[in-house]
Amino acid sequence: MRITSYADRLLDDLDALDWPEAIKLQQRNWIGRSEGARVDFPIDGENITVFTTRPDTLFGATYMVLAPEHPLVEKFTGQEWPEGTHAVWTGGHATPAEAVAAYRAQAASKSDVERQAEAKDKTGVFIGAYAVNPVNGEQVPVFVADYVLMGYGTGAIMAVPAGDQRDFEFARAFELPIRCVVEPTDGRGTDTSTWEDAFASYDAKIIASSNDQVSLDGLGVAEAKARITEWLEREGRGAGTVNFRLRDWLFSRQRYWGEPFPIVYDEDGVAHPLPESMLPLELPEVEDYSPRTFEPDDADTRPETPLSRNADWVNVTLDLGDGRGPRPYRRETNTMPNWAGSCWYELRYLDPHNSEKLVDPAIEQYWMGPREGMPHGGVDLYVGGAEHAVLHLLYARFWSKVLYDLGHVSSAEPFHKLFNQGMIQAYVYRDSRGIAVPAAEVEEHDGAYWYQGERVSRLLGKMGKSLKNAVTPDEICAEYGADTLRLYEMAMGPLDVSRPWDTRAVVGQFRLLQRLWRNIVDEASGEVTVTDTDEVDEETLRALHKAIDGVRGDLEGMRFNTAIAKVTELNNHLTKRYGGGAAGPSAEGGGRRAGGALPRSVAEPLVLLVAPLAPHVAEELWRRLGHTDSVVHRDFPVADPAYVVDETVTCVVQIKGKVKARLEVSPGIAEDELEKAALADERVVAALDGAGIRKVIVRAPKLVNIVPA
Repeated sequence: MRITSYADRLLDDLDALDWPEAIKLQQRNWIGRSEGARVDFPIDGENITVFTTRPDTLFGATYMVLAPEHPLVEKFTGQEWPEGTHAVWTGGHATPAEAVAAYRAQAASKSDVERQAEAKDKTGVFIGAYAVNPVNGEQVPVFVADYVLMGYGTGAIMAVPAGDQRDFEFARAFELPIRCVVEPTDGRGTDTSTWEDAFASYDAKIIASSNDQVSLDGLGVAEAKARITEWLEREGRGAGTVNFRLRDWLFSRQRYWGEPFPIVYDEDGVAHPLPESMLPLELPEVEDYSPRTFEPDDADTRPETPLSRNADWVNVTLDLGDGRGPRPYRRETNTMPNWAGSCWYELRYLDPHNSEKLVDPAIEQYWMGPREGMPHGGVDLYVGGAEHAVLHLLYARFWSKVLYDLGHVSSAEPFHKLFNQGMIQAYVYRDSRGIAVPAAEVEEHDGAYWYQGERVSRLLGKMGKSLKNAVTPDEICAEYGADTLRLYEMAMGPLDVSRPWDTRAVVGQFRLLQRLWRNIVDEASGEVTVTDTDEVDEETLRALHKAIDGVRGDLEGMRFNTAIAKVTELNNHLTKRYGGGAAGPSAEGGGRRAGGALPRSVAEPLVLLVAPLAPHVAEELWRRLGHTDSVVHRDFPVADPAYVVDETVTCVVQIKGKVKARLEVSPGIAEDELEKAALADERVVAALDGAGIRKVIVRAPKLVNIVPA
């Protein structure tokens, strides 16, 4: 699939997305947009074309390198070594053809990652041919080396060893010239024989770079790039261009599971799409799902996909409605990858029962269309792992843009806001062989860990069956309830940070729910004990509205752990103020505490605060409070600003950086008033002991710093 056609849009539209910068950076690097020039190096009446981001350094190119897979390698490889060939260039072989064949076989056994490893020794062989540097007419030897990949640029590079570390190391290893064309700014000078590494800089002047028609000497990098590119275009030796690291998407698999391609081939091998009347094309039933590979002892065997073995399904006679009537065809036997479904599933969720369309346009527009702050539309919030950065997330963006261009959707982006969650971790215990042992059976004695009498090591890591440290949610739910499990997972720490599981800590959230329940329901009778009084003390109102304000902000920011902390703080205040769960009978002789009943005007907002965090308990309490509708249909509480702002704040007064006094002041106090109050405080007067004042630094309302004369 031609994802490269969308490379610029995939890059540009990242700026409008509310995604972590780290994920955006991964996508930018994966797409890899590079501005530079395409340059032709003549060789035997043809050209080797390279892409370079530094055409300003062309005068420093002293050799060329082709990827082992480059189609021109075989064409230009000589039959004999040219006169003057260095022994180290030959790889110990008698002819260029032998050297290149042996090297290509060796390179074929390495992965791209292995080939590009910075620490590895540079290897390569001379192909026995020279190209011509187009800016100075010099002959430059052409090598094959595995550090150049066919998948980036043109699969060929002009090597400027003075400005690239890999080229520098290669040049030193193969006795190639290193020419300085960028004036060093680190004092090393221009004699490259004394250099220990390459000098790469975008903030230096170009030197030793001129011919009869163009001079780059004395220019900065940007100006030099523009001038040499203009000269290349004028002389027909190259052109400015943009290159992408991104490659088109191989969208086929040789397995059974996957959507079959609605493509058939005629007797001439020409591909034809199936008409819409023949869709959907479904997988046939097969007895053997496994693909077949080469038979090692039979050179005539060919790999087979599971579908290709079903001759009745593959070979069909169809009338495609093209006026040619029924004709024999052969079906495509590859299948689509999993991305065929995962790239657009969010759209199908909007309208899952629509048998006529992908999604009803009106429904898609309502839920995912562009709106204020979301110029490209999309899902409001996507919570997913960072490991999807350059696979699912990139492919889904491409898919959305294609559907948008075809007019099927109004949203050009699938996910507006992205949040990367952390992992719940657990301790992994391993024996002396390094094998994981069941965490539940490990015992701790005197700071050491033991399993069946053998000491084991402990290390924090992932949770999983293979590591024998998985915690079954069903067990936690059975003992403490689903809301306790949910609260504990959210209270463990920030959502985007991995954190360790501790079963013993679960009970803390269970007790929070118990205290919450006792503040509203009498444990002995099961009756609701709230009162309808309008009289609520000032301290409770401030605690309530600060909690409402804080929890609302925390939920919007997905700071669930701090939201739970604020609910806990409010509930603790109410327990203390109204005696929730305290011993002692009420005047009526029941089990209600002596502190009085919780006002309904406080109890109901409390339950609404809890609802997003512990929905089952909140729903039960809401019904017990006399409501027949679900708590989810109620608006979330809104804080009264009058109760959110503190009446006073604590101002620290320092003298030479040391705290001498603390003042309770109004949050809105002016700086001059705060300075007067600080200087008049008797503790400050005593600490100054008559010394003059050189300077007073005021940061109202929380700090006054006095600098004595």
